[in-house]
Amino acid sequence: MNLLWTIVVGFVVGAVAKLLMPGRDPGGFILTILLGIAGAFMATYIGQHLGWYREGQPAGFIGAILGAILILIIYRLIKRR
Repeated sequence: MNLLWTIVVGFVVGAVAKLLMPGRDPGGFILTILLGIAGAFMATYIGQHLGWYREGQPAGFIGAILGAILILIIYRLIKRR
């Protein structure tokens, strides 16, 4: 169930990250949503290892947004080259 919740939060977070980071993305809106889901997973993983979240507890909304923005920045830097 936590996996499904992380995907749902990642979907919403991807849309929010797209709104917070204006500009053209090489992959479009769908890829941005997928990067948001990846950001939510990354925030969950890092947060659990840093002790911010318990095992099995997904990242919070703000943490997932920060993870999505970080992945989106990395993606833009890689895709720009």
